[in-house]
Amino acid sequence: MGAGVALLALTGSSLLLDLPGATEVDRVLRLDILIGCLVACAAIYFAAVRVVLTQALPRAAPWIVLGVAIALRLLLLTQPPILSSDIYRYVWDARVQAAGINPYRYVPADPALASLRDAQVYPEINRATYAHTIYPPFAQLVFAAVGRLWDSVTGMRLAMLGFEALGIACLLRLLPLAGLPRERILIYAWNPLALWSFASDGHVDAIVIGLLSVALLLRARHKDGWAGAALAGAFLAKFLPVVVAPAFLRGGRFWQPALAGLAIIAGAYAIYLGAGRHVLGFLPAYGQEEGMTTGQGIWLLAGLAQLIRLPPSAPAIYAAGVAAIFLTVVIAILLRRPAESDVRTLCRDTAVLAAIATVAISPHYHWYFAWLAVPAVVAPSRSLLWLATAPLLLIDEPVSGDRFFWPSLIYLPAAVFLVADLRRRHIVQARQTTGIGEPTCPLRQP
Repeated sequence: MGAGVALLALTGSSLLLDLPGATEVDRVLRLDILIGCLVACAAIYFAAVRVVLTQALPRAAPWIVLGVAIALRLLLLTQPPILSSDIYRYVWDARVQAAGINPYRYVPADPALASLRDAQVYPEINRATYAHTIYPPFAQLVFAAVGRLWDSVTGMRLAMLGFEALGIACLLRLLPLAGLPRERILIYAWNPLALWSFASDGHVDAIVIGLLSVALLLRARHKDGWAGAALAGAFLAKFLPVVVAPAFLRGGRFWQPALAGLAIIAGAYAIYLGAGRHVLGFLPAYGQEEGMTTGQGIWLLAGLAQLIRLPPSAPAIYAAGVAAIFLTVVIAILLRRPAESDVRTLCRDTAVLAAIATVAISPHYHWYFAWLAVPAVVAPSRSLLWLATAPLLLIDEPVSGDRFFWPSLIYLPAAVFLVADLRRRHIVQARQTTGIGEPTCPLRQP
């Protein structure tokens, strides 16, 4: 309870900084103070996670956890989006569709959309002059539906919190299936990265949180086709979740989830095919803008570039290496035949695949990492919890364009924690082989 009060106090104090109303000079200082507050929130969060994982808590604990989670989100809703302007594009896309126009057809600055411009939403849209919308079809359908019900930034933020609530509800049902106490929902519900990404800025990744949680629950209940459909919906909200599909196909369960997912994807794209080649939106150019295709935006390549002159083929070699590692993990997952009720294996496989893919592209936007907190609820580890929280540091960029030194504060500790996780897992397996018992908490030292 004390940790929850501390999180509420720090979050409320952070809002007093009034970042949206700050001048450019003041904003730099206030952003630094905000980062300090969020680092403190992360420390409290890690301490609370350890308590949840290592101690028996009273029966009221899940209700206290949920009460604090709701209060934290209500606090952030009292301020406009603080750290990102992406949500203004969601509202814009909704208005474009309400006008009967395909959202993939025009960039916001196109004269064809001049009649839709206003003084509140349009000026806040980033990349308005050159980027077609990047958001996939299911996200667009959500934008359109929300725009019909409540055409505003507040309405869109509440919709994203609705998907987040859906995810929490599913995880609360998933935990007992894994034989785990419901208070572990704290791992997601109090995660400061998820909190600021969705309650504050309303990022579309909240749809992924909701639908991935639905997919995990359905798969745990052996509703394979429906699980595939839900995972396809997550992919159609943000492309990255496709990487966890092998976790849902393992154990010989292939055709139902695969066919259901493909049917959903084909049907959703069919709605917007009138935009022709623009139906993929800004995605083809996004990788280049973020330095993914050139390697400049990839953490490992950016680090190597500090030491040696990389050849033009470096991004291709890196991509091949990542693909080989990922394929090896996928094969291991698909060949393993776990027990029918092994929910923890499902979530662990999902976590491994999601973490590999996210680290491989090393995004420099903090909210890209928030979805890692979903499988962490059932299958936590030091490395996963770090990756699901530490990217709060990416809110700030002390040196513009730095893609190695500052991000190293995220990736290097994650690597150290991964080694510790693997070492501990080896020790646990060795003790189980010899018949010596071992606590199961991933945060307790052996």
